[in-house]
Amino acid sequence: MADLPRTDSGIEIKPLYTHEDLTDWDPAAKLGVPGEPPYTRGVYSSMYTGRLWTMRQYSGFGNAEATNERFKFLLNAGQTGLSCAFDLPTQMGYDSDHGRAEGEVGKVGVAIDSMEDMRLLLADLPLDKVTTSMTINSTAAILLLMYELVAEEHGVAGDQIGGTIQNDLLKEYIARGTYVYPPRPSMRIITDIFGYCAQHVPNWNTISISGYHIREAGSTAVQEIAFTLANAIAYVQAAVDAGLGVDDFAPRLSFFWNGHNNFFEEVAKFRAARRMWHTIMTERFGAQDPKSKMLRFHTQTGGSTLTAQQPQNNVVRVALQALAAVMGGTQSLHTNGFDEALSLPTEDAARMALRTQQIIGYETGVVDTPDPLAGSYLVESLTDEVEQSAWEYIERIDDKGGAVAAIEAGFQMDEIETAAYDYTKSIDDDERVIIGVNKFTMDDEPEPAVIPVDPALEPGQVERLARYKANRDTAAVESALAGVKATAETSDNLLYSMKDALRADCTLGEISDALRDVFGTYTP
Repeated sequence: MADLPRTDSGIEIKPLYTHEDLTDWDPAAKLGVPGEPPYTRGVYSSMYTGRLWTMRQYSGFGNAEATNERFKFLLNAGQTGLSCAFDLPTQMGYDSDHGRAEGEVGKVGVAIDSMEDMRLLLADLPLDKVTTSMTINSTAAILLLMYELVAEEHGVAGDQIGGTIQNDLLKEYIARGTYVYPPRPSMRIITDIFGYCAQHVPNWNTISISGYHIREAGSTAVQEIAFTLANAIAYVQAAVDAGLGVDDFAPRLSFFWNGHNNFFEEVAKFRAARRMWHTIMTERFGAQDPKSKMLRFHTQTGGSTLTAQQPQNNVVRVALQALAAVMGGTQSLHTNGFDEALSLPTEDAARMALRTQQIIGYETGVVDTPDPLAGSYLVESLTDEVEQSAWEYIERIDDKGGAVAAIEAGFQMDEIETAAYDYTKSIDDDERVIIGVNKFTMDDEPEPAVIPVDPALEPGQVERLARYKANRDTAAVESALAGVKATAETSDNLLYSMKDALRADCTLGEISDALRDVFGTYTP
């Protein structure tokens, strides 16, 4: 008998599923109804029958003016939320004039050095109406405060702005690498953000606990939700240990998942994650507010699944991944451009990606009833198996002392490395088919259009920064940076001194350096 097919997580798929696969299966305990515990079927009772998910397209390249233009293009095309990428120097806490920034300014996202850049980025945008997601981690507090300050200049108070900062440092140590400080000072900054936002920016999602980059690094679907939920447990515990009440900050926690190609496992993954989070917040942390127990999430289609070969095939991959996210109940969705294996998306690719979401939302009928796959023998069986396997991983991490201790021991990284190797080997051995790569290949493919990198961008950004620094009150800058250092050496909330530093025209890199002087940097 031939081997049974397996999901990306190695779960065997039987030739036929029947009612016997759900023997002793209690729908009241496993499912409930949409909007009620355990939230398997979705966190809202009406789901998309009331309103569609927030449609976002990831934007951010070059300088602030170019990204602002792309924001306006996407809003005019019908996008309902903004999502911003930052270049590597901004992510790593370096200004564009730093030696380590050379060659990277504006490459993989927008360069933001100063309040001036943030003003240009947000120029003429309706900050009281649009929500903005910022993919930023080590410097998340600085970018959030810049956003809040610019909103205030526009006459929009902190309690009127909404959005999300990724702010997920544990994932950076596991999978992505844009960390600056060691894990424990990073956890302190994160909990300071929780406390600050509860007081001043109450409608902001203070963290987007991210499985996306864990999956991009090569994890399985099971590992994606297990490692992410283990990180979430660590964040909640750190906040509670810092004296915050769980129901004071947990309702603003959000999650960020990857959408991959194995359709039914992806749907099961989203459903299992919701059920697990309800259990974690109820049983482990004793949360009382129902919103603390609702796993709200954003999904982005899988960047690592896009191929440079026959890139238009990626339109189909993205559509199916987006459909799985919708069938799994996402609150927000980003669809990748078909050309993103080659470059930042062109306007045509970005528009096609947005139209993909709009077609799913307005033409397919999948939004007409919540959780339309509920009760499927296959989907319910997969949901249970994904959940059980994820719990086993969380137990192993707990045995190692929790997510931070497991990261310091290299556990998650080793598991992802093994999974990534196995996945790549299965393609090399032709056990896994990737259309256009190892099957149905083409010779002499036409060269696709890509966005060129403007060679004048980096020197122009450095020149603008030099002008900014030349027109400041040097004594005020030095005093404000000394205040950041002094606060870092106490247990006081860091965001207040950081906000004072931005008001004094300190740059992102200067504030980050002040914290480096106290916290040091992390070397694995």
